[in-house]
Amino acid sequence: MSYQVVRINPTLVSRPDQPSVLVIYTGGTFGMVYDQQADQLVPFDFERVSERLPELGRLNFAITLLTMPTIIDSSNMTPAVWVELAQLIQTHYEQYDSFVILHGTDTMSYTASALSFMLMGLNKPVILTGAQLPIGMARTDARENFITALEIAAAQENGRPLVPEVCLYFNSRLLRGNRSTKQESVQFNAFVSENYPDLATAGVSIAYNHPFIRPYQPDDTLRLRTSFDPNVTILKLFPGITQPVVESILNIPGLRAVVLETYGAGNAPTDSWFLNTLQKAIDKGIILFNVSQCEGGRVTQGRYQTSKMLEQIGVISGADITTEAAITKLMVLLGEGDTEQVRQQLAQPISGEMVI
Repeated sequence: MSYQVVRINPTLVSRPDQPSVLVIYTGGTFGMVYDQQADQLVPFDFERVSERLPELGRLNFAITLLTMPTIIDSSNMTPAVWVELAQLIQTHYEQYDSFVILHGTDTMSYTASALSFMLMGLNKPVILTGAQLPIGMARTDARENFITALEIAAAQENGRPLVPEVCLYFNSRLLRGNRSTKQESVQFNAFVSENYPDLATAGVSIAYNHPFIRPYQPDDTLRLRTSFDPNVTILKLFPGITQPVVESILNIPGLRAVVLETYGAGNAPTDSWFLNTLQKAIDKGIILFNVSQCEGGRVTQGRYQTSKMLEQIGVISGADITTEAAITKLMVLLGEGDTEQVRQQLAQPISGEMVI
């Protein structure tokens, strides 16, 4: 594959005391500029990035910008692109101290979650960021998001990175990637992490929330999970959902797992047809993963009668996991394990995505 490469502050590469950051541009709103002749937004040429962002030249670390061969809107994100991103990080892992991924906002939380499960043994920052307004617009948030994400990625203490995990930075907040959810499409505060504290907050200075950041593990080595099984789906419950609808979803040919989006603390209807349909699916080997529709809070199966029956028939509690993390975790685990192994791993945190 052919990647466009641009180097910023290249003279700093030879200085061992200065960090180096690899930026991977996938596409999205961030990299759009207005073309007067065409009277429309067009992809930005990163060869001219210093013209748009002269601040990059004032940073005291080396930056390499790598543009993916095919620029995509994040709505077209696929597991194949996740694999490409993970492999790029692995290929350049020894060469760079940290990584920043420029990504469209719509599926950024899915990508951040997937990478957190794929990059096992990660000991360097991988920070996703983007923008609500294109870099070519006067009021863009792209500049602050990008510059601060770079500074956080390069931040070290005693030669060790401050945030050695997959994160998402947006609108002054650094979030654990697999705890993030997009909540806003028209305001700059696009992402939230309702069930886990912010890892850092950027104001006049950047304040790190050290107790909640994954500790640096000096003996870990990076290893990838790149096998995905996409035969999963999401079933969101609503009052009045009918038996044919539930049955049609649970009888999809080849289906292996379902994220069951329930009410409140993991509650669901107790109608016999509903529970019997779920039971039949479980008996066929389909995994049902219970995730709350609420942004905050957690699934506590068995607390109420309406969730106790789910626990009894073998539905797995997702505790405080997000839907984005649940669906990507399923894809990754199903790609390399049998159903019983996946059931055991689902119930346990593997990358800080849930607290049981």
